[in-house]
Amino acid sequence: MLGAIWRENLGLPDRAIGTAPDHLRRAVELIRRSRPRAVALPYWQDRHPDHSAAAALLKDAVFNAKLLRYQAAGEPWQVEWTCFYFINDAAPESFVVDVSDHYDTKRRALACYRSQFGRGGTNVQTRLNSPRFNQLVESRDAQFGALAGVAFAEGIVVTEPVVREHLLK
Repeated sequence: MLGAIWRENLGLPDRAIGTAPDHLRRAVELIRRSRPRAVALPYWQDRHPDHSAAAALLKDAVFNAKLLRYQAAGEPWQVEWTCFYFINDAAPESFVVDVSDHYDTKRRALACYRSQFGRGGTNVQTRLNSPRFNQLVESRDAQFGALAGVAFAEGIVVTEPVVREHLLK
């Protein structure tokens, strides 16, 4: 749906991300193998504990991937930039990215996750399968957009300074 040419899943267990020593090693090996310039992680504070656990694990993996003596396959790799994106909630953003032209694609992509956003044969009502959840996500993205004078934007958080060549670029 998103047009990605590559996707990999480490297959880490629900509600146990980062609980086994090999989880960090596997994440480091993925970074060393794929050699990304930038890594986007879930924002570290989220209502779903797996999102927070994934953020902590992957932040450590980004750090360890560059270490010469960290025991993992592959050559050490230094990621240039790490940023955090929102899944369920929001916080003060460092900057926003205008996604207005791609927002229908986001809607279609989210609709693909029927197991997350539909009841999937169960009668259990959750925040995710409520019709209000999409409204919550869209209103957050519209608020970020309004801050930037566009229809929709994704809020991004960084923990390091963003360097610009000069004030006008």
